[in-house]
Amino acid sequence: MDAYRQLRAEEIVSTLERLHARIGERFPGSGLSRVAEQVLAVARENAVQVQALKRSNPWFRGGIWLLLALAAALAVWTTFELASGRRNWIPDSGSELIQEVEATLGLVVYLGAALLFLLTLDSRWRRRRALRAIHELRSLAHIVDMHQLTKAPERLLRRLPPTASSPGAAQQISDPFLLGRYLDYCSELLALIAKIGALYAESLDDPAAVAAVDEIEDLTNGLSNKIWQKLIVLDHVADEQARGGATGHAT
Repeated sequence: MDAYRQLRAEEIVSTLERLHARIGERFPGSGLSRVAEQVLAVARENAVQVQALKRSNPWFRGGIWLLLALAAALAVWTTFELASGRRNWIPDSGSELIQEVEATLGLVVYLGAALLFLLTLDSRWRRRRALRAIHELRSLAHIVDMHQLTKAPERLLRRLPPTASSPGAAQQISDPFLLGRYLDYCSELLALIAKIGALYAESLDDPAAVAAVDEIEDLTNGLSNKIWQKLIVLDHVADEQARGGATGHAT
């Protein structure tokens, strides 16, 4: 049952492998195929990194235990010094008492600050690595969007003459079925990029990482909505072509 309650990185990688193969078979040598290859590579890297982030860093734990040992040793040494009489623990005046109290409080504050720094260092290190990976995913989502940006299905319906600055023929897909598959592949890539980011929200109990993952979700959903708007236009193109074909057969 646990397999259906949490994301599994290996399943995301497996899905991306199949998607990369499908894109390569349908559009061999295309830029989208190379983008899918990069997304797959990033997914494999992140699958390993997410597992590493789930484990505490032994160096951080060692530093905390070392600091606690130093604090305990200092407390034992101070107690021994006072008990042996080598240090006079009864101040001679009020000013000496204030100085002793200030020194003790200062030591406690410094030790507490050092301990707090070490306790949060591990989580801050994990957060930094997660945010760096999520930033890379955000860039990949925009790269996918750039590849579908010039794919305009309305050109198939209106047959508008190109201008000097129009995208070249190599960037256009004249077959409605192939154009639909291309746009579907872009939408699938965006969805899987969001799933890679969701691995970090699932593995880290960190508000900053969770907020960054939510931003990735919003970004990929927004980009996918633009693609689905094009698919709606493409369905209209297919209907128009079907009606035109039926008219041609009727005449």
